[in-house]
Amino acid sequence: MQSNFNSKFFTNNRQNLFTEILPNSLVVLFSAEQFPKNGDQYYKYRQNSDTFYYSGLTQENTTILLYKAKESKSFTEFAFIIEPNQKMLTWIGHKYSKDEAAKISGIENIEFQERFDEVFQGLIKKPKNLYFSHNSNIRGIQYSHSIFDNWIDSVKSEIENHNVLDLDPLTMDLRLIKSPIEQNVMQKAIDITGKTFRDILKFVKPDVYEYQVEAEILKGFFTRGANDYAYPSIVASGKNNNILHYNTNRNKCNVGDLLLLDFGAELEYYAADVSRTIPVSGKFTSRQKEVYKAVLDVHKQIKNKIIPGNTIRQLNLEAQMLIQDALLKLKLISRFDIATQKDENPAFKKYYMHGVSHFIGLDVHDVGNKDTVLQTGMILSCEPGIYIEDEGFGIRIENDIMVANTPIDMCSNIPIEADEIEQIMSS
Repeated sequence: MQSNFNSKFFTNNRQNLFTEILPNSLVVLFSAEQFPKNGDQYYKYRQNSDTFYYSGLTQENTTILLYKAKESKSFTEFAFIIEPNQKMLTWIGHKYSKDEAAKISGIENIEFQERFDEVFQGLIKKPKNLYFSHNSNIRGIQYSHSIFDNWIDSVKSEIENHNVLDLDPLTMDLRLIKSPIEQNVMQKAIDITGKTFRDILKFVKPDVYEYQVEAEILKGFFTRGANDYAYPSIVASGKNNNILHYNTNRNKCNVGDLLLLDFGAELEYYAADVSRTIPVSGKFTSRQKEVYKAVLDVHKQIKNKIIPGNTIRQLNLEAQMLIQDALLKLKLISRFDIATQKDENPAFKKYYMHGVSHFIGLDVHDVGNKDTVLQTGMILSCEPGIYIEDEGFGIRIENDIMVANTPIDMCSNIPIEADEIEQIMSS
């Protein structure tokens, strides 16, 4: 399948980075590690998002060096790739030639990985500043990158007099605003997800298993051209609705259950992220529909606030107050509960425990934080929910929204109204 990207996109990303780094600087970018699955195989490989963003090279054991001279308009770029051999080609398959890597990335200087140390040693004598990723977008996961760790141990003496700087804040600023090409790819990933959701509405009925629904999701993604799923699908029926990141996906979907789906296709490394909650029997009960409409009302109100100048922190505060009002109307909390609540444990938190938004892009939980000021072209989720463990169900509704003066709902073609969902399921 032909790529939506060309070398101009990746070259432009590097040029934008060069304008941000200091003169007399060297940038080092490593590929993601391969993780062993068992004795003689690895988990499916996915390139480091930053390395892809700056090069387009999706192959393991890839390293990028970017040098900006004292004269700020002088740039030198290198990419280091695997040197293929016949055994590798026989057992694993195709690996980039130098010409292919140059055509994909727009980087003229392509070398095999064996030359990295030699080229690095020659370049490191020139710059004063050294940039590399400090993994600031690892969202709370304790993760050690052995390729980087081994390298940094080996060059301690060479870099001890350099000004070592974190590349991540610069990359975050560049990745947050999506170019038209990125917007187009993300829209395609969302459309794949939406069409697959319509398949699921026709497929779901009492006595199907969660894993069968998951299989239909994957079938829909891959037959429509997705490269992967953006994250393991959440297919949570009945009381499993209330487990926020449930993905065991083994239970039977029973009459009267709700089925909470949180799923998204990945296309050329860019994610979709959609949540819907549907009735297994094809019809919501009156109570389920009452709660569904309450969540959808919050969703619509928050969606309209995803505008330039706002922040996720502010969206969260506004969503919490809207959820609180909804819970009062649903008679799940009382005004006495609110009056006597503690700041660290507000009454709404029993029924709504997560944030209403996060950035989406190359990572499904993309770069950016709660205090990042929203700008036109950023893409965020809008995902309020209410989870009622005592009643055995929970509801979450999520669309992907592009920041604009009038926010753009990229999921506008995906069924979301309760009546529309029921109509499709019964047709």
